Amino acid sequence: MVSEAFRGEFYQKVDSKARVSIPAAFRRILEAEDPSSDDARPKVYMVYGGKSRNFVECYSKSGADALAAKIEAMELGSDDRDKAERDLISRSVMVEIEPDGRIVLPLKVRAKMGFSADDIAGEAAFAGYTNRFKLYRREVYDAEMNDDDDDGVDPLALVGRAARAG
Repeated sequence: MVSEAFRGEFYQKVDSKARVSIPAAFRRILEAEDPSSDDARPKVYMVYGGKSRNFVECYSKSGADALAAKIEAMELGSDDRDKAERDLISRSVMVEIEPDGRIVLPLKVRAKMGFSADDIAGEAAFAGYTNRFKLYRREVYDAEMNDDDDDGVDPLALVGRAARAG
């Protein structure tokens, strides 16, 4: 169960060593949802799988465990489960958060975000999505948000429809 939702948009610098600070609001959730001992560093679980994705999906320890449980409930050996395991479990990495709130972006995460070995420095966009957050290269996020910003659909109407259907 999510203790607090990941909310908001944050932009953070990525330095030449591929380090980025996780926004404080997101760090607090990651810390609260990591049942490790108090002296262990909290972790973030970064899913970089999926060919069509231009972002990295990030989960707390409990969020990653909940996702794995949903996948384990799928039919063993089915194509859907194999795809989910490949793209959401195998193509993921766990990263410990440094005491100063930073992480080093792993190579496959940097590649998914569009950073090359020669072009690491830039900005990352952190976007909250209730039980997870997405991590983009800023230019990619801004372009995606500009393209999808006004489609004429009231998001509250979508929530209302989902509530009635459930």
